[in-house]
Amino acid sequence: MRARRICWPHLSVPEECALAGTWRRSVEPFTRPLFFAVSRATRGMTLGVRGLVTNADGHVLLIEHTYLHGWWLPGGGVDRGETAEQAVIRELREEAGVAVQGRPRLLSVHSNERFFKGDHVLVFRVTDWTPTEATSHGEIADVRFFPPDALPETTNPASRRRIAEALFGAEPDTAW
Repeated sequence: MRARRICWPHLSVPEECALAGTWRRSVEPFTRPLFFAVSRATRGMTLGVRGLVTNADGHVLLIEHTYLHGWWLPGGGVDRGETAEQAVIRELREEAGVAVQGRPRLLSVHSNERFFKGDHVLVFRVTDWTPTEATSHGEIADVRFFPPDALPETTNPASRRRIAEALFGAEPDTAW
């Protein structure tokens, strides 16, 4: 299986990092349930962020993790001492090579009770940004823009719903 490369030339991923994702995906069905069980037992409330980034053509930025199947809105957890806004700015830079200009706009707040009791996800809209060097190369297999009405079939259902809510006026859902 040939590893994918990030689409922007200045964000190329070393081949060995992309290949590591193949290994991670193969063990993910076994490690993910264990991770969820430990997280549920040791955490109270958790807070995560996702960034809905669009380019000048109105296309949506999605990422493909090395350890999860499908395409996702970029994002991650809010670190201790960090605001949600700071977290989405950091995650977009790390995962997708997006340098946010100005302030991201909070779109919605969602509960992720189905997967993590006490987990909440905030979605921010980012339209003003510039490309920069991504820093979490081992975590991301691919970064691409897609027309919002032609997302890949493997787009994560929650990411697909957030895009429909933000860009097509779909009925908002508080569940992630």
